Amino acid sequence: MFKDLLAKLKIDPYILLLVSMVILASIIPVRGELAVILGWIVKIAIALLFFLHGAKLSREAVVAGMIHWRLHLLILAFTFVLFPLLGLLIARSGVLSPTLSTGMLFLCCLPSTVQSSIAFTSIGRGNVAAAVCAASASNLLGIFLTPVLVALLIHAHGDTGGGLDSIVSIVVQLLLPFVIGQLLRPWVGPWIERHKAIVGKVDRGSILLVVYSAFSAAVVGGIWKIVSIPELFLLLAVCAVLLAIVMAATVFGARALGFSKADEVAIVFCGSKKSLASGVPMAGILFPGATAGILVLPLMIFHQIQLMACSVIAQHYGARPADEA
Repeated sequence: MFKDLLAKLKIDPYILLLVSMVILASIIPVRGELAVILGWIVKIAIALLFFLHGAKLSREAVVAGMIHWRLHLLILAFTFVLFPLLGLLIARSGVLSPTLSTGMLFLCCLPSTVQSSIAFTSIGRGNVAAAVCAASASNLLGIFLTPVLVALLIHAHGDTGGGLDSIVSIVVQLLLPFVIGQLLRPWVGPWIERHKAIVGKVDRGSILLVVYSAFSAAVVGGIWKIVSIPELFLLLAVCAVLLAIVMAATVFGARALGFSKADEVAIVFCGSKKSLASGVPMAGILFPGATAGILVLPLMIFHQIQLMACSVIAQHYGARPADEA
């Protein structure tokens, strides 16, 4: 019954787990030596997470989709050009507090999602092969581009974060495990395919652990004295407007450039989404613990809004006449 209610409200149950981590960290934050130990556990969990991402990524699917270069360039332009520009505009508008503005900037620098982008493209009867390639390329490039964009935009906005040390940390904790996963894919890939449920739990469990660690540090640093309830509602509205603008841009951009309806679906769902799975670990690496906990708030809110909006839009695309395929 509870699952049926969540389905009707289009709320991802995983979001409730993320919220529970925030509540747990608010009530029982980890401190002192335990925080240091948890920090090392989180680093190991992040490395494992990206090792699994590398091992799961099919090189055949990527190669097959690369021939559609115009589509991929457009999606990357939305992900790493339009989004960051809009984030900078939001930050400089002064509508949000400096801390939440930095969180929005960080959100806008992230790569697209993989699983949900492909799933929504499939539901909307879009070009799934292109979506697999575009989403995978976005995540791979994000390992390089996100820390660079964070360093450029957040420093330009007047805050700290990023820098050479952060980029080195990204390479060691994210890129290296990812590459190892890719290299070992011929041996570990079949096992991962047979145990998708276990891998999925490790994937999501790692993110929950990172969220708890980040929010523990944020609570100790006084997050709930910094962010008020009215600010949370304002943040919700800003995230909704941001998503609406980008989704409209992806639709009109795809049509203006003459893409087919199937390609348009892939462009909309790959070009308008941001990855929670990549964003939370990156925040833990790029920013101090207390800061990271606050900065992932916009990402968590945006993630739920994009899932709700895209589920409706995907069904709308999927219900179109067959001759519009």
